[in-house]
Amino acid sequence: MNRAEIITTTKRFLSEEFEVDESLILPENNLHSTLDLDSLDYVDLVVVIEENLGFKPTSDDFKAIVTFNDFYDLAEQKIAVA
Repeated sequence: MNRAEIITTTKRFLSEEFEVDESLILPENNLHSTLDLDSLDYVDLVVVIEENLGFKPTSDDFKAIVTFNDFYDLAEQKIAVA
């Protein structure tokens, strides 16, 4: 899966799961605030990432994610290793 496919897939499943307009999921936007995540939402987020992208992010992974671009970078790394 290349970066463009990661972005397209991510926008689709995040907008469905967290009821956010895809137009708000921009590379430079803050992932946490755009998705309005609370502590319970992170469990859902891990599940949908694993289901849609095939890897399970750790709590340490989330510490490094601020923007959607940070998430796309992580996804590229994790998918390349798998």
